[in-house]
Amino acid sequence: MFDSFNLSTGLNLSSEYDAPEEVKAAGFQICADELGSIVEGHDVKKLKIHGGVEDIAAKLSTSIVNGIPTSEHLVNERKRIYGINKFTETPPRGFWVFVWEALQDTTLMILAVCALVSLAVGITVEGWPKGAYDGLGIVLSILLVVFVTATSDYRQSLQFRDLDKEKKKITVQVTRDGLRQKISIFDLLPGDIVHLAIGDQVPADGLFISGFSVLINESSLTGESEPVSVNSRNPFLLSGTKVQDGSCKMLVTTVGMRTQWGKLMATLSEGGDDETPLQVKLNGVATIIGKIGLFFAVVTFAVLVQGLFSRKLQDGTQWIWSGDDAMEMLEFFAIAVTIVVVAVPEGLPLAVTLSLAFAMKKMMNDKALVRHLAACETMGSSTSICSDKTGTLTTNHMTVVKTCFCGEIKEVSTSNKSNHFRSAVPESAVKILIESIFINTGGEVVNNKENKIEILGTPTETALLEFGLLLGGDFQAERKASKIVKVEPFNSAKKRMGVVIEFPAGGLRVHCKGASEIILAACDKVISSNGDVLPLDEPTTNHLKNTIEQFASEALRTLCLAYMDVGTNFSVDSSLPLQGYTCIGIVGIKDPVRPGVKESVAISKSAGITVRMVTGDNINTAKAIAREIGILTDDGIAIEGPVFREKSEEELYELIPKIQVMARSSPMDKHTLVKHLRTSLGEVVAVTGDGTNDAPALHEADIGLAMGIAGTEVAKESADVIILDDNFSTIVTVAKWGRSVYINIQKFVQFQLTVNVVALIVNFTSACLTGNAPLTAVQLLWVNMIMDTLGALALATEPPNDDLMKRSPVGRKGNFISNVMWRNILGQSLYQFVIIWILQTRGKAAFHLDGPDSDLILNTLIFNSFVFCQSFRVLCLILYLLGLLELHQWLSFLQVFNEISSREMEKINVLKGILKNHVFVAVLSCTIIFQIVIVEFLGTFASTSPLTVQQWFVSVCLGFLGMPIAAALKLIPVGSN
Repeated sequence: MFDSFNLSTGLNLSSEYDAPEEVKAAGFQICADELGSIVEGHDVKKLKIHGGVEDIAAKLSTSIVNGIPTSEHLVNERKRIYGINKFTETPPRGFWVFVWEALQDTTLMILAVCALVSLAVGITVEGWPKGAYDGLGIVLSILLVVFVTATSDYRQSLQFRDLDKEKKKITVQVTRDGLRQKISIFDLLPGDIVHLAIGDQVPADGLFISGFSVLINESSLTGESEPVSVNSRNPFLLSGTKVQDGSCKMLVTTVGMRTQWGKLMATLSEGGDDETPLQVKLNGVATIIGKIGLFFAVVTFAVLVQGLFSRKLQDGTQWIWSGDDAMEMLEFFAIAVTIVVVAVPEGLPLAVTLSLAFAMKKMMNDKALVRHLAACETMGSSTSICSDKTGTLTTNHMTVVKTCFCGEIKEVSTSNKSNHFRSAVPESAVKILIESIFINTGGEVVNNKENKIEILGTPTETALLEFGLLLGGDFQAERKASKIVKVEPFNSAKKRMGVVIEFPAGGLRVHCKGASEIILAACDKVISSNGDVLPLDEPTTNHLKNTIEQFASEALRTLCLAYMDVGTNFSVDSSLPLQGYTCIGIVGIKDPVRPGVKESVAISKSAGITVRMVTGDNINTAKAIAREIGILTDDGIAIEGPVFREKSEEELYELIPKIQVMARSSPMDKHTLVKHLRTSLGEVVAVTGDGTNDAPALHEADIGLAMGIAGTEVAKESADVIILDDNFSTIVTVAKWGRSVYINIQKFVQFQLTVNVVALIVNFTSACLTGNAPLTAVQLLWVNMIMDTLGALALATEPPNDDLMKRSPVGRKGNFISNVMWRNILGQSLYQFVIIWILQTRGKAAFHLDGPDSDLILNTLIFNSFVFCQSFRVLCLILYLLGLLELHQWLSFLQVFNEISSREMEKINVLKGILKNHVFVAVLSCTIIFQIVIVEFLGTFASTSPLTVQQWFVSVCLGFLGMPIAAALKLIPVGSN
């Protein structure tokens, strides 16, 4: 063949390619670039020149049967010549990059300009250092905002990088040194023999060695949705593509950045994190409030300037402007700018990001890997969960526990000796049964590194192979006794799989297995009690059907095994026969319910979340499991996929709310159910899945949950969250975390808006009515630092509690700012405004302030009361930045006064257990000392004046009174929304 190829092309095969000396010295005969050009270019010509797949394997010093040798020296040489299977990642951004990004905020730029002008004018007029106090105060505030934001973003980026590493922990099955084993995809080397099955992701570029019915989805590389058939004529497999159907062995040729996927990744820059729907909503709120703040700032500045101009008109000095007037105008401008800063709730996006990142990290500890940030909050709003049965609600470790062979039903136990079972079944029937089990399977029985027998395959295949071994069968011997000439792997549409074998003496036989009803309907003969093959009459058919129903009613998964001798008339290119089989028998496989699932379903129901089981199993099996765990109730409906498919749109609209179990479902049935729940009924739907066939439903759902153990790579790529332990209980934990995120952000929004409303109205009304603002630029910025930065960290990171699952879900149309929040916000704002306004208008008389410093003392009193109405956070900031304080500890002691009241939006007792934390007491004491220092010793810098003991007492009392006011507000009924 190669001679004729040489003549037709004019190429000299022996001299066409010569490996570099370095490659030859390492023991190989082909370089990495040559290998890459063959596979990436789908170059059949070059492949032929090199002698095909087997010769390339030889040039790679590997064996297509035994794989590469694993001695350390040879592996290191292979790595040196061909590289490793890792992609070059974008280097992590350093802390100072985040600092620079934080400085790009428009408001901070305005403040920076204001600070520079203030410094220049102040030092010119009043000299150093007195004239620099206001400017330096604004600079300090800017630095606080920048460094807190940068620190939070930097730590968040580290969290996402850690999570991304977890996501990439994928293993593949390879043969090395003649042993089948699992290794990380990062350990793959050229020359490795990789075993791929339906649903797997191709881990590197390579060449097809052998396999059956392989279809590859190359849409991730080409964008084309039509699958590509891979076989000996088209043997090229590309990294990053998915095995859509079939199974095969692959020779790895190219790894890492030399693969087509690696080259594609090299051209892409790292994308930003997706904004969640809640983030978008909150950013919209922040923008609106910012515009309102800008309006108030302009009006405030205009009123203050008008007041100054009016005074100068009265004095007759309107044409004479001094440096003091310029400083006063600058102070007016600074107040106007800081009104904008305080008005914009900068902490909202920060609160969302921190809360989601915190939840993602904690959910990892609870065996849930979040792939998309939005999944955290979306799961908290879910109203419906469509769950698989096998592996999610059950253990996914199946065992054959009952059989029906030769007309007799028998129980099977691993403690039973095989001869007990075999004695009651004719030897001829046992022989054909063992042949069917070991030949018609997608699993394998192999020897692992410890030379122990290991069964590889799906749970169902594993159960059958265990049963075959129990009968005394020899997997390798059965495989050698015949030659497999065609395989049709199991897929969800056919609900069956089959294999054609050729015997050494000649003749072909088809083995088939699958859903019991489908396979039994394809049979017209059966093996009798004495081992003879007899026509399948009506009584025998009824007996087998009753057996299937009996097994299913006992929550057993049933499979029917059948075979057909087709002589030599069968063509390998044609499909397997659909009729004319001989029924070997029926097996019942048990998959017990996972511990804790029943309790988790009950919790979901109490939380207002409807749990539906969608499975491909027999309806009786599904109903039995669903009743056992509490999904199927007396008023619920269990339906089969084919019946569901025939319903009209109007019938579905009436039927779907009542469906609790769907059995014998196809992938599109599941997709249709999810789509109707989302669009027609407006529900927030979570879907679990582990197979490639689940990908459409996982993609359609609001949140897709893929199984980390049993799940295929296609399912994981389509999912938002990967359940690492394949347990339904973990899904409930995800929902709990989602609700925690949502309500924590609500708490922060309530807290933040209270601060913003009060600060805005106090300065605006004071400026309009008295001509000056009681809260200065430095003071407002100080309060803003307290509210925006540490408030987000304190209130947005509270871990979930069980009470969250006793609430109704928010759903798709729930209002984010609820009536309860509006009540608390407006009530607290009104209280604080009234207190500060009374101090503003009656403070001098109440405290007998009549000296030259009376205005300064009064404004200090107002500032002190305002701060005590909020909370103390500076020490917490320092502890956080130093890494001495974990986020989850903050809520334990940061709930002071209004923040304490914000701890619970509806419960009155917010102090429960708060004093048991000694750290809280210490921090509160230090924080009070810090506030004393600001007022008593930083007067010039902070525009404050020392207060008397009486004035301090009044400030603290006014702040403390906010708590009983908050308790009283919670007694006012306002409804849920």
